[in-house]
Amino acid sequence: MTTRIYFDNAATSFPKPEAVYEAVDNYGRNIGASAGRGAYSEAMESAEIIQRCRQLLAELLNADDPLSMIMTFNCTDGLSLAIKGIITDPDSHVITTCMDHNSVLRPLNALQERLGIDVTFVKADSEGMVDPLDIEKAIKSNTKLIAVVHGSNVCGSLQDVNAIGRIAKKHNIAYLVDAAQTVGHVPIDVKAMNVDMLAFPGHKALLGPLGTGALYIRPGFEGRLSTLKEGGTGSKSELATQPEFMPDRFESGSHNAIGIAGLCKGLEYVLERGIDNIASHDRLLCERFLEITDGVENLTVYGPRNLDCRLGVFSIRIAGFEPQELAAILEKEYGILTRPGLHCAPLAHKTIGTLDVNGTTRLSTGPFISINDIEYAGRTVVAIASLKSL
Repeated sequence: MTTRIYFDNAATSFPKPEAVYEAVDNYGRNIGASAGRGAYSEAMESAEIIQRCRQLLAELLNADDPLSMIMTFNCTDGLSLAIKGIITDPDSHVITTCMDHNSVLRPLNALQERLGIDVTFVKADSEGMVDPLDIEKAIKSNTKLIAVVHGSNVCGSLQDVNAIGRIAKKHNIAYLVDAAQTVGHVPIDVKAMNVDMLAFPGHKALLGPLGTGALYIRPGFEGRLSTLKEGGTGSKSELATQPEFMPDRFESGSHNAIGIAGLCKGLEYVLERGIDNIASHDRLLCERFLEITDGVENLTVYGPRNLDCRLGVFSIRIAGFEPQELAAILEKEYGILTRPGLHCAPLAHKTIGTLDVNGTTRLSTGPFISINDIEYAGRTVVAIASLKSL
């Protein structure tokens, strides 16, 4: 089998634009310096690359201030900073959903164990959709945070984060969105969303290297957020305390500048291709996969049928096959690379009814997946379900 089609973009995107590889190589060979740790030209160039990345992120997300983009090492890093930075009082209540990822669930669990905080897990329907009104009904007098995943990494359900943002603003509750699966896939406007914090990786749909990501913090909100780590920033070195200004308040230690150099080129690709065009392409892929697999006996495709409410993340099960077994067949016999299991989201699998059967086999699209690729994948899973060969 020589065909190798990468359908694991929900984990990390592959391939990357050629310019991403070139930027990483150039940084490693010709720049090499740590930003803010020298006055020579290479150190200055490193700082310029990081600032360029912030500017591109602000442009993509319609943020007013590039300094509101805190560089992190992944989405999990940003979510931990947001959750643990805002929840410091034992008498705190947090609202999240049953579709959220362990990167939200586990920090909240840790805070429950350490501080005794109260957490409400708002349920979703069988397609993975959460009713914003259920979130509003869950609000208590001591609710300090609403943390919601935008797009499910299990079944692709796309939540109405704008409606939830209006609810959070109405009740003056801090609002955090996990945009791991959506930044770079669909248009996002942090001002229209009324979001206080938005965490996302650089290595998924933004097409950057692993070890990159960011946390957007609404200007003026940063004072409500405690730091998780303190240390060298290359600024105000005479102080024994962490600088208060952004972004240094939340960025201690040397940056992953070599990764950020690659992320800049990934962002340039996304902006040049156009987020609306990327979203339209993703929608077309969703439409074809759902059409091909619709109504096939022995085959279940989870998640919304409404294209307005989903991403190109498909969890499937075929009767008679364990998820790991199906993934192995898809790779070895058909060259289709997928991810089986629970996808670090056990409550989401409980919601769709797959927690106790070892999860699903997941196919996830990206900007370099073609219509031919998605049709091949769709026909393949139909053929397996029908016990026929292609």
